[in-house]
Amino acid sequence: MTLSPFAGKPAPAELLVDIPRLVTAYYTGQPDAAISTQRVAFGTSGHRGSSFDLSFNEWHVLAISQAICLYREAQGIDGPLFVGIDTHALSTPAGASALEVLAANGVTVMIAEGDEYTPTPAISHAILCYNRGRTSGLADGIVITPSHNPPQSGGYKYNPTNGGPADTHITKWIEAKANELLAARLAGVKRISYEQALKASTTHRHDYLNTYVADLINVIDFDAIRDAKLRLGVDPLGGAGVRYWSAIAEHYRLDLEVVNKQVDATFRFMTVDWDGQIRMDPSSSYAMQGLIGLKERFDVAFACDPDHDRHGIVTPSGGLLAPNNYLAVSIDYLFQNRPLWRADAAVGKTVVSSGLIDRVAKRLGRRLYEVPVGFKWFADGLFDGSLGFGGEESAGASFLRKDGSVWSTDKDGLIPALLAAEMTARTGRDPSQAYRALTDELGEPFSVRVDAKANPEQKALLSKLSPDQVTSTQLAGEAIQSILSHAPGNDQAIGGLKVMTENGWFAARPSGTEDIYKIYAESFVSDDHLKQLVAEAQTLVDGAISAK
Repeated sequence: MTLSPFAGKPAPAELLVDIPRLVTAYYTGQPDAAISTQRVAFGTSGHRGSSFDLSFNEWHVLAISQAICLYREAQGIDGPLFVGIDTHALSTPAGASALEVLAANGVTVMIAEGDEYTPTPAISHAILCYNRGRTSGLADGIVITPSHNPPQSGGYKYNPTNGGPADTHITKWIEAKANELLAARLAGVKRISYEQALKASTTHRHDYLNTYVADLINVIDFDAIRDAKLRLGVDPLGGAGVRYWSAIAEHYRLDLEVVNKQVDATFRFMTVDWDGQIRMDPSSSYAMQGLIGLKERFDVAFACDPDHDRHGIVTPSGGLLAPNNYLAVSIDYLFQNRPLWRADAAVGKTVVSSGLIDRVAKRLGRRLYEVPVGFKWFADGLFDGSLGFGGEESAGASFLRKDGSVWSTDKDGLIPALLAAEMTARTGRDPSQAYRALTDELGEPFSVRVDAKANPEQKALLSKLSPDQVTSTQLAGEAIQSILSHAPGNDQAIGGLKVMTENGWFAARPSGTEDIYKIYAESFVSDDHLKQLVAEAQTLVDGAISAK
């Protein structure tokens, strides 16, 4: 990758988005449904785009909201709809647009007390708490967020009655209906004014913040954290949880300092990511320079992205811990310190997460549940307790309550962050020290992700490759043990290939938004072995997608 000269440095004025222009474009742009880039397109985390390029504006939000109303009607979902927004500039107007449609359709909507920003996990938590013990009148939810994406981005996610990200069959239905409405220039969209929507008898306020915070005692051992007198730091990165952290500190009497309480839609307080973009990614060392620079002040510190569904862990002994490394540490700790979890509760990971997780699960005697990229694959297991933990390589994770029942079925950035404090308090080792002990025992992985060019035809070929199209028997000096096109946990297509040897693996997947494919690779031998593995992986994949 080509590193920007701004990487890791405070964002200069020329990189800041013009918020008035962005919001004006939201209200004035009219997307053309005949142009693919201007249509509604649900990826693994909802529909995302920007009003600047007509990929996310009021028309999209109105169409998606009406499509969700029609989906709820078709499925007989008639409980309350919990709605949250994050701190991106487009989220507040999008939240207003959505409410206008939801109220016009007679949907019972739960919006935040005091118009508080609402993290994704608080929406999942609210849905699950409401639905507990019910068989009818079930709730679902919407989160308006583009996650960690740049300030000019907008996003819209739907969470059905299981509280997790919507499965593909749901998002495809909503996507198709929304695009029909776009093509009809919104004919068929019901809508009332925002003022009317706020006053509607179906619009209610919900105290997401205090409900979520008070229930955390059932997931995290706060007594251990408090008794250890740990000095904790958190950077909400200007996100939806900015006031949640102060409430957590007060409620549980923790020595927790919120190092940045700013909410600014330009996110001017960020350091710039590797590619010159302002991106609130807690797994990026470039974006996390502010908190990394304060690591000596705290026993352990953490950060979350704008909708607080991702986490980043910073320690004085190791700085920012790579997401895969912290997932392995969390799994190792949790399954030894949650005695009420089911004896058969499995470990959930994605196909591009670290092989160290496989080794940890084997040592723990736990079943490994390996799935394609997308947190939706963990929702059912977390819901019924058959999964103790679900985590993905991009720093998204959730796990069960201490009693083994469901906490959230969507990614929750707050509880892995607080778990870092719990494990430090109870073991006397911070997560970086725990990781070093783990790798001393099980081996140290060397990992990388690289991007390679691929045109749309080649990307389509890659997504449909079958293992028998790979003729090589060796990879980086080792015999190939298995080639996967479907995840072993649930036999779902991974949209590419994963090739494994005894001490290394690579996975190749096409990008959904760019003319590239991504190679994830890991070696348990050395960095040189990793480079050899990546080079041969590129040759192998290029040969396969170039073949007639």
